[in-house]
Amino acid sequence: MEAQVLDSQALVEERPLELRDIPVPEPGPGEVLIKISSCGVCHTDLHIVEGDLPLRKRPIVLGHEIVGRVEALGPGAEGISVGDRVGVAWLHWACGECRFCRRGQENLCGNARFTGWDVDGGFAEYAVAVADFVYPLPEGFPDEKTAPLLCAGIVGYRALALAIRGKDPGRLGLYGFGASAHIAIQIARHLGWEVYIFTRSPQNKALARELGAAWVGEAQDRPPDPLDAAVIYAPAGWIVPEALSSLDKGGRLSLAGIHMTPIPEMPYGLLYHEREIVSVANATREDARELLAYAAEIPVQTEVETFPLDAANEALLRLKERRLRGAAVLVV
Repeated sequence: MEAQVLDSQALVEERPLELRDIPVPEPGPGEVLIKISSCGVCHTDLHIVEGDLPLRKRPIVLGHEIVGRVEALGPGAEGISVGDRVGVAWLHWACGECRFCRRGQENLCGNARFTGWDVDGGFAEYAVAVADFVYPLPEGFPDEKTAPLLCAGIVGYRALALAIRGKDPGRLGLYGFGASAHIAIQIARHLGWEVYIFTRSPQNKALARELGAAWVGEAQDRPPDPLDAAVIYAPAGWIVPEALSSLDKGGRLSLAGIHMTPIPEMPYGLLYHEREIVSVANATREDARELLAYAAEIPVQTEVETFPLDAANEALLRLKERRLRGAAVLVV
């Protein structure tokens, strides 16, 4: 099969992914083989390519927003059938036995393995996944428009849920308006929140207005009214004090990224008056089920730019340079 393979980390401008012919993987016990139709391109893929996150497997096939159909079942794989249309997300497997898993926090499992980081992912024609961590997909969504739901959607939803947890609908700020935020705004508005968008990109400002933003500005700008909650989707630590400056008393700021540049020193007054900061680590299967249910109910409309598999380096470069409207998706 054809796959985009990463041997060593480098700036994406150096085109470090190499298209190769490698063997089709075999599903082991409890696993399924998936014939891939689409795979989203995520900021985490960029972080792995460029060395912000360490390589855990070498060589590695990136990609963890996988859409495809089940091609074969490994021994003991249950609850799924050959031909099912399914999605695969970032969380490849969690142990189910540690104290985090037992209390419903499998996203914090110390033994967890992740798609496209610990095991080969979806920048390929086929991938293997654990049957218990594969999601049936709602009908009515084309494969390429479904792919961003599998990480940008799921992790973005968890970040949103943590920011607004226990709060009545009010004013919500979203910092960065890429793949995650353009999904999150649709869920937040569905839940009754007034959404304020902070982004530098002219094309993303336009998309935010199309999706019903109450106000659009940049991170250094102050919204017309203080925010009750906010999410930073951009992996930029300098935004944290800017967001806190726009947050009302008792507000909560959620940090969505797996990686973020350093947060600058800031005065205690930005945190005072019971403002909170919470980080987001991965996501659970329950997050995925909730997000996919919202996607079908609303229904969520994803904005995508598609690339062929052999253009994966170009897709990552466009992501790095913020030259995308919505999400990048490889069509396999």
